Amino acid sequence: MDIRLWKEMARAVERARIHFMFWADGIAVRHSAKDDDELSFNPRIDVFEPLTVIGALAAVTERLGFVASASTTYNEPYHVARKFASLDYVSEGRVGWNVVTSWSEQEAFNFGLDAHVEHGKRYRRAEEFVDVVFGLWDSWEDDAFIRDKQNGRYFDPAKLHTLNHKGEILKVKGPLNVARPIQGYPVIAQAGSSGPGQDLGARIADLIYAQHKTKDQATAFYRSVKEHGAKAGRDPDSMLVMPGILPVLGRTKAEAEDKFAQMQDMVHPRVGLPMLAEVFGDLSGHDLDGPLPPPLSGSNSVKSAYDKLVELGRQPGMTIRKLYQTQAGASGHCVFVGTASEAANLMQDWFESRGCDGWNLIPPFMPGPAMECLEWLVPELQRRGLAQTEYEGDGTLRGSLGLPRPTFHSRGAHARENGTFIGKPRS
Repeated sequence: MDIRLWKEMARAVERARIHFMFWADGIAVRHSAKDDDELSFNPRIDVFEPLTVIGALAAVTERLGFVASASTTYNEPYHVARKFASLDYVSEGRVGWNVVTSWSEQEAFNFGLDAHVEHGKRYRRAEEFVDVVFGLWDSWEDDAFIRDKQNGRYFDPAKLHTLNHKGEILKVKGPLNVARPIQGYPVIAQAGSSGPGQDLGARIADLIYAQHKTKDQATAFYRSVKEHGAKAGRDPDSMLVMPGILPVLGRTKAEAEDKFAQMQDMVHPRVGLPMLAEVFGDLSGHDLDGPLPPPLSGSNSVKSAYDKLVELGRQPGMTIRKLYQTQAGASGHCVFVGTASEAANLMQDWFESRGCDGWNLIPPFMPGPAMECLEWLVPELQRRGLAQTEYEGDGTLRGSLGLPRPTFHSRGAHARENGTFIGKPRS
């Protein structure tokens, strides 16, 4: 909760010529602790609302982009459309929306519900929600606001498009009381790996987040994403797949391994066990160094995360302690322990094997390991020609990523009905 730290980090990230910073988010204290005493060991409690902090960081940077999650389950589309459009102007075109459906039951309790919305309905709402948001961003054509002082006319009425949406779940008249965003639409990120999630991402996303521990998993997912995009009428190369990597770096591999061992030993069981509770139930009475019990059947949470945790639990020699240490470190993401050069080798191999188009760097804690990523790893990638040394494009996040500015009515329901998608070649 120290804004001075975040300002310092944003400036350092921009100096390293990283494309953007990303914030996940939830609208609750999200946890699986069985009581408040167990919850008191969880450090992920008090966090900034990300759109607020992005507004502050945009003011102290010039080219760095910012992407944040906003849930389609417990927000209204007008709020999301207005906030991101406003931030696009505040940042001069440097924001992106990570489209998510909420997974935590705690969020449902904060919005008048007694149970979490069922998985299938969450995705039906998400599909309709994003169409409404795109429709609201298209309330005004790019040159609608003529501001004719001589005749007193503020906008061209022929270029106003009131949405008048009446769907299965949502009813929104519009228009949005913000002009069309600088980027046309803010960059759209999406992280769903389930069938419905990939279908949604194929239709709307510029960035696809991924969680994979091996190159084989990554390349299989990469192929699947590109195939989904092609079937949706997209140029597959317009969808940039970005897995996460948590690099524990050292000057030598032995130093990095020692750091990692220390961090793993610090994961308290009262933090680790709740991370497994939704899939394996209450494990507090089990031998932490013993095998995992059979998983609980079904889940109304994140389907892909449930499946991956079950898969990890079945690995030979896996114990309860090892699994919660893995989850506490980087969830389903790739964890790398070694030197910056060795980390760059892995990242380059996945990229050249078509397992990714880019990477999300996940520091194991702040701020030390984050600075090691910026000062050790990024320069190594730059020396290899794998990371930019200067920002490119027109100053917007889309320009930095090499993504074209979407034309009016090129996304959302209008695009789905008319097949008007845009893309760019992979470089």
